[in-house]
Amino acid sequence: MKSVIASVLCGISLSIAAPAMADSIVNCHVGVYRLSDGTAVDIAPSEGDTLRWRLLSGETGQLHKQTNGTWTSTYGWTNRLDGKAVFFNCDKGTITFGKESGQRISLRVGDTTFDSGDVKLVGRLIMPIGNERVPVVVLIHGSEHSSGIDTLFLQRIFPALGIGAFVYDKRGTGRSGGVYTQDYNLLALDAVNAMNEARRLAGARLERIGYWGGSQGGWVAPLAANKAPVEFAIISYGLAVNVIDEDQESVALDMYFHHHSAADTAKALELASAGEHVVATHGMDGYAQFDALRQKYKSEPWYKDVHGDYLFMFLPLDQKQIIKAIKPFAATPFNYDPMPALRASTTPQLWILGGNDLDAPSGETSKRIKSLIAEGKDYTLVVYPRAEHGMTLYELDTKGERISTRYALGYFQMMADFIKNGRVGDHYGNAEIARPAKR
Repeated sequence: MKSVIASVLCGISLSIAAPAMADSIVNCHVGVYRLSDGTAVDIAPSEGDTLRWRLLSGETGQLHKQTNGTWTSTYGWTNRLDGKAVFFNCDKGTITFGKESGQRISLRVGDTTFDSGDVKLVGRLIMPIGNERVPVVVLIHGSEHSSGIDTLFLQRIFPALGIGAFVYDKRGTGRSGGVYTQDYNLLALDAVNAMNEARRLAGARLERIGYWGGSQGGWVAPLAANKAPVEFAIISYGLAVNVIDEDQESVALDMYFHHHSAADTAKALELASAGEHVVATHGMDGYAQFDALRQKYKSEPWYKDVHGDYLFMFLPLDQKQIIKAIKPFAATPFNYDPMPALRASTTPQLWILGGNDLDAPSGETSKRIKSLIAEGKDYTLVVYPRAEHGMTLYELDTKGERISTRYALGYFQMMADFIKNGRVGDHYGNAEIARPAKR
C-alpha cells in the first residue's frame, strides 16, 4: 500500500535520478505564477517531459504536453484527466491555467558557491522582489540523491508567500562537491554553513532565519539548530526515533493495513528485527538467523506484505548482495537517538506529521514530541490524520495500493505562518494541533 510518490525513503534512500527535462522546458515553464483570481500556482519539473503544478491550497496535478502546444492535466498522481488545460506564453511569462490567466511572479534569484569544510556546495537564495525585511528558510531535503536546486519546489512556494528560501545541493548531489553521505552530524554542519551563506546573501533584508527539514532532514535540522542559533525549525514528516525503530514501526503498519493478525505481526517483526540487525552491521553479523527466518516464513500469506522503510530492499538478497548494497549507506547512524538533541534544543520547532505515514510512521514520534511539549519545550506538533509521507492525501486503487491525490489542506500556509510569526493558527484543514500551554 505504498504511495506512488514515496519512492525515496526516510532512513535509507534508493538511488533515484532527478527528473530529466530539456533545458528549454525547464527555463521556459518552471516558476510560480499569480493567477487572475489572486491565487498562485507553482510549475515544477516532473518525470520525463512532464511538469507538475501545485496550488498553495494543496491541489496538484501532472501536466502532459500535447501536439498543439497546450498541456493537459491529470489529477494528483492518478493519471486521470482532471479537465484542466494549461498554456504557456514563454515570451511574455504568462500562463493560462484552466479558466484563469496568470503572470509569472518576479523573484530575486542569487546563485552561490560556499565552503563546508573542504567541500564546495552550490546554493541559491530566492527572495521576493522589494527592499522590505523578510524571513528566510533554509531547505534541508531528505535522503534523495537528486539535486535540491532542481527538485525542491518549496524554493518558489515560500517566496510566493513573502518568505525568502535558500536551497542547496547536498554534498555528493547535483552540482555540489564531496561524496554523498547519510552522516547526520556532517550534514548538519553543511546546513549550518548553508544558513550562514543565506544570512550573508540576504544582508539587511533578513528578518529571521531558520530551517525546514523534510524526511531524513528531520534528523539533520535539530542538530544544525543546536550548532548555531536560528529562530525556528520546521520538521516535515520526520522522526524522533532511530532508523531501526522507524523500520519496525513501518513493518507493523504493513501488517495493520493488510489486516494481518497480531500473531502474524509478531512473526513479521521478528523477521524484520533480524534483517535490520544484518543491515545495521553492514551484512557482517546475524545473516544466518535472518536467512533461517526467511526460509521459515516465506510461504506464509503475510510474508509478501512485509515492506518496511528499507527492509524490502534487502529481503530478497543473499549475504554478499547485502554487503554490496549497504556500502553506499556505510555512514548511516542506524542507532542514532534524536531525543538528546531535541531535549537540548532551545529553538522553537514545528513538527508536521502524517497519521498514515508508512515510510516514517508517526505514532511514537507524536508521543515523544508531546512529551517534550509537556516538559515545557517550545515545540508545536501538527498531525494530519489521513496524510502520508510527503504530507499528501491518497486514494486506493483496485489492488489496494495508495495513489497520492493532493497535499494536506493548509500545509503550506501553516509553515508560512510559523516562519513569519513563530506560531501557527488554530485551523488548517483537519490538522490536529498540540502546542505549549503558554500559547
